[in-house]
Amino acid sequence: MKIKILLILLIFLKLTGCSGVSSKGIFGTGVSVAFDPRSVGTQIDDSIMQKSLSAKILLEDKSYFLSVKSKVLDGRIFLTGKVDDPEAKLKLTKIAWETDGVRSVRNDIKVKEDFNFKQSAKDLFITSQLRTALIVNRKIKATNYQIDTYKRKIYIYGIALEKDEKNLVITEAKQISDVEDVVASIILVDDLRIQKN
Repeated sequence: MKIKILLILLIFLKLTGCSGVSSKGIFGTGVSVAFDPRSVGTQIDDSIMQKSLSAKILLEDKSYFLSVKSKVLDGRIFLTGKVDDPEAKLKLTKIAWETDGVRSVRNDIKVKEDFNFKQSAKDLFITSQLRTALIVNRKIKATNYQIDTYKRKIYIYGIALEKDEKNLVITEAKQISDVEDVVASIILVDDLRIQKN
């Protein structure tokens, strides 16, 4: 029991840090607070959901800390990563749905296969190409998007200020060579529950 309490305390300290309210999380630097169209209250709610979900996932299995990624945007949970079997994928979906305040869950977790260095390097290269394209394009707020690539399939998460920006991000992703598919989970500002005034 003491070990579990200590583990939860360590997780909480790791996830909260001293950076205030921002969206830096498991995906790395997330939506920039300066450009984030969500209200401060929604950002705080999402941050609390993110920390709660991350703690539950870690308590389920410590190996998920590195192999499973989660992101919460406006009460919507997005899961990516790799697990050993389909049962684990279902269990993680259930954990996500049991998180207080959840509006929807998108589970893009894959079942692990043998490690392929060539494929992993190609996925990393695709991600870096898209990240560069978004940064260079002045019509896109690149800091509002997270990118994950698995087996030449790009997963994009974020908030677009308008529909044209969303379409532009998807177009940029589809133009990268060797990409098999693009899964865009991009929320429009108009679809957010509460927006900044």
